[in-house]
Amino acid sequence: MAQITVSINGRSYPIVCDDGQEAHLSRLARYIDQRASELVAAVGQTSEARLLVMVSLLMADELSDAYAEVKRMGGAGGDGAAAGEGLANALDSLARRIETIAERLERA
Repeated sequence: MAQITVSINGRSYPIVCDDGQEAHLSRLARYIDQRASELVAAVGQTSEARLLVMVSLLMADELSDAYAEVKRMGGAGGDGAAAGEGLANALDSLARRIETIAERLERA
């Protein structure tokens, strides 16, 4: 297992991940940090817990939009349905990984 330190909203969090996943996890953390920064700019600094909830809701909304797009694309039939199913599986996998990261952040 590898360990990296990610920074979100100016705070550092040590995170354990599978070997080889360090760069990917760093990219995800940068994305979360970017979304957190956008929220802080829009609503001002708030508690860490509240900010985490707000960022999570924004990301869940983005994921929901992606699922809706996959479903819409799946209605095309034929190859579109197969491609949509593959994308849906990828999104499911991404959602599970985000949940795992969130759990690790909670324990940190």
